[in-house]
Amino acid sequence: MIIDSETKRKLREMNAAELLDAFERLDERTVMPLNHAEVVGLAVDNAYGGYTDAKIQRLVKRAGLRYPQADLRTIDLAEERGLDRGVLAGLDAGNYLGQRLNVAFQGATGSGKSFLLCALVKSACRGRYRACYIRMPDLAEQVAAAALKPGGPAKLVRKYSTYTLLAIDEWLVDKPDEQFRRFLLELMELRYDNASTAFATQLATKEWHSRLGGDTIADAILDRIVHNTVWIDTGEFNMRQRHGQSMLES
Repeated sequence: MIIDSETKRKLREMNAAELLDAFERLDERTVMPLNHAEVVGLAVDNAYGGYTDAKIQRLVKRAGLRYPQADLRTIDLAEERGLDRGVLAGLDAGNYLGQRLNVAFQGATGSGKSFLLCALVKSACRGRYRACYIRMPDLAEQVAAAALKPGGPAKLVRKYSTYTLLAIDEWLVDKPDEQFRRFLLELMELRYDNASTAFATQLATKEWHSRLGGDTIADAILDRIVHNTVWIDTGEFNMRQRHGQSMLES
């Protein structure tokens, strides 16, 4: 669609380059039967679609996904692994975020827990929610480093409390020390009933208490997690072994 140079200048000056591009992409023959309001509406719809896609891509990039290609809508061999596609579709719809529910993926090593966790985060980003993926060992390192700075741990707690979805991979793969346990308690306290936290772990829930120290701090942490969590068993189907075998055969 032809737009005069002065209008182009004004749109660029108003930081409306996306809208200008949308107008210029319109085909003259396509828009000829439309009235002015319909042409404007079509251009705005196209520009808004591009704006939304770009925002989602930024959210996904900032989430720091281990598997950025993960997607709940295309999980491989869901039925063979004992996964319920209806449950996965429900998670993809994001209703749990509105209800401030947590999600826990539990299963054997290689069963695809991390991939599912990344897919969950990516789905939240598609809903334009701020989400973050982090491995628990990496979080422990951040806490240890923050402890060396004045007010460091408190700032770190505030940082991770603000995400609509915080996804912690390799949950309790290592036993947290006293400093890290207190950090987790403060973090879970701030997130409880305010935001959703997701976990991926090899450990059964009954093992969490002892891994967290088996004391009142462990009680307090678990009390803010287990009662409002959607539990998903990822089974024992080894996806790493399957993909490795597929590569050898290809």
